[in-house]
Amino acid sequence: MSEEELIKQIKKLPSEARQEAADFVEFLAQKYIQKSEETDIPKKKSILKNSFRGVWKDRDDLQDSTKWVRELRKSRWAN
Repeated sequence: MSEEELIKQIKKLPSEARQEAADFVEFLAQKYIQKSEETDIPKKKSILKNSFRGVWKDRDDLQDSTKWVRELRKSRWAN
């Protein structure tokens, strides 16, 4: 049904039925608008604003990450 046909059909209704149709349309709009807002992908935050940033900054053993990984592998996989 086109918008024009829908409007014609609504205009033919008695006032009580028009109000009911208007209420139903409002209900549908709220339902689907709210649903689409909930499924929107949230905007990405800058990593600079992330609270996890700098969590290991005071660890001396991680200053040279390559060395740290090398030592970790030696300790776990050495024969």
